[in-house]
Amino acid sequence: MSSPHPALHTAICDLFGVQYPIAATGMGWVSTPELTAATANAGALGILASGTLTLAETDSAIARTTELTGKPFGVNMRGDAPDLAERAALLVKHGVRVASFALAPNERVIKSLKDDGLIVVPSIGARRHAEKVAAWGVDAVIAQGGEGGGHTGSVPTSILLPQVTGAIDLPVIGAGGFSDGRGLVAALAYGAAGIAMGTRFLLTSDSPVPDAVKAEYLKRTVTDTVVTSVLDGVPQRVLRTPLADQLIGGGSLGRLRRSIGHAIAFQKMSGSSWRDIVAEGLAMKRSHDLSWTQVIMAANTPMMLRASMVDGRTDLGTLASGQVAGVIDDLPSCAELVRRIIAQANDVLERLGAPGSEETEQREAAKPGEAP
Repeated sequence: MSSPHPALHTAICDLFGVQYPIAATGMGWVSTPELTAATANAGALGILASGTLTLAETDSAIARTTELTGKPFGVNMRGDAPDLAERAALLVKHGVRVASFALAPNERVIKSLKDDGLIVVPSIGARRHAEKVAAWGVDAVIAQGGEGGGHTGSVPTSILLPQVTGAIDLPVIGAGGFSDGRGLVAALAYGAAGIAMGTRFLLTSDSPVPDAVKAEYLKRTVTDTVVTSVLDGVPQRVLRTPLADQLIGGGSLGRLRRSIGHAIAFQKMSGSSWRDIVAEGLAMKRSHDLSWTQVIMAANTPMMLRASMVDGRTDLGTLASGQVAGVIDDLPSCAELVRRIIAQANDVLERLGAPGSEETEQREAAKPGEAP
């Protein structure tokens, strides 16, 4: 592959210390040390998911990732986790500089993280949220449009990105609907400094997701996802499956009973105390204005994702997915995927006549009043 077009070296390349303006997302049960390292070694920013790990497991996972790559990577954490300070200390301990969040922590926490020398990158789904966290001092934002998988907003990426890039003076990373070089160039045209992808990295040969589950994604179309709040009270996009349809169409009592069972199972698996779980529930209740029934339902997410993403039981678990799954038909390695995206972005930029490195040098060398 020829040298990347100069337009592909953006602010996030310098901010994160990566080669290309591409990031993964911190997908619970999916963004393991192996996938994170493979993404980092490909020149993109890998993000290790820690929201479903205990503190000790997070420590081990970060250590394992540093064994597999010498490149920069980040760790995704929950902004409302009661042990967030301890988790942040692990990043400092291991020399990890990027802390990402699916939901932004509060202003006090952001200041504390910044004082620790961490680069704070929350995900947002609305312009007002971007403006709020920018005022709180974050370093960049991931603006995820409604096409994205998992917890998502309602504004399409093509509308959200220009809104956010026009509202804040920070690097903005576009997410929701991206899988190739054309999308990367489109994001740059909207003013973004790069793209973040979840479903596309989930569907790679480096992903730990069972092959049968990957096959389920690959056979879907762009209309085979649905956004629902029945799983945990917050809208999230998942693949349509018999189980998803059953949950959406089923009664609230049955969902509540299932959720209580999942809460008990998650408590046993994670080793978390009920005191910490209740504290997290209170934080979620306040931040999302949820009822107690919805808070209990929130236990659905980690356990139902684990059932599918780890155990391969699509009959028992949900499949978080962006609409982009409908245009993905292969399972490349992370290295091949990133190479492909950059090569395609180069081709698109050349076709559009964007000044390349040679032409840029000629322009800079030209004297005033002299044609380059």
